[in-house]
Amino acid sequence: MIRVAAVGDVHFGADSAGTLRPHLDELAGNADLFLLAGDLTRRGLPEEARVLADELVGVDVPMFAVLGNHDYHSGQEDAVVRVMEAAGLRVLEGEGAVVDVGGCRVGVAGTKGFGGGFVGACGSEFGEPVMKAFIAYTRQMADRLEEALTGLAARTDVRVALLHYSPTEVTLRGERPEIYPFLGSYLLGEAVDRGGADLVLHGHAHAGSERGWTEGGIEVRNVAQPLLGRPYNIYCLRRPPVSGADELLETSTPR
Repeated sequence: MIRVAAVGDVHFGADSAGTLRPHLDELAGNADLFLLAGDLTRRGLPEEARVLADELVGVDVPMFAVLGNHDYHSGQEDAVVRVMEAAGLRVLEGEGAVVDVGGCRVGVAGTKGFGGGFVGACGSEFGEPVMKAFIAYTRQMADRLEEALTGLAARTDVRVALLHYSPTEVTLRGERPEIYPFLGSYLLGEAVDRGGADLVLHGHAHAGSERGWTEGGIEVRNVAQPLLGRPYNIYCLRRPPVSGADELLETSTPR
């Protein structure tokens, strides 16, 4: 059983010290790795990242993250990454990483992703240059995610895709449909289905729904903290059985 603790949209600021750390003291006994699905900070400032980094020091499980839109706001995303990685949190962007959990090789492929919408209500690479650039950027994020997942296939037993933007409109239900194009893209879902994964985690949709799936049937969970209403959730993946796909189980931490 692989236990994945995950949360997104913690939006750390100067006044956030002490809000997460008390819930992480027992994390190593309850989870095998800790994933953060973007929006680590409020305004993308390194000093905000340092507050979160201080909360993570000494957490004794592998930690991975992607950035979110808030982390780009001040144009200091590289500095935010440096602060987080100095605390032992690896930030992924179009990359894959492998960790050993009791002899099971767990792969994490991460990208922020981007928007654009979903089939029947999406943007396209047509018209004004700015619209072409918008969708081309999403496609680039999706392509890098697919490459990362594909690269992990032969080296891992279980693969998790970590995003900020959603790969499915299912986990956006509860948000206003008018803003779906700013919350995710079907291109990300297609990348996951082609690359292969056992679980997809994302944030960003604070008023969305927790459970969903890609068009190909891969399980998706929205772990935005405002939606969860708790420090994190734990998702349990069984090791691949001989006969077929993983079984996804789920437990939640106490409020």
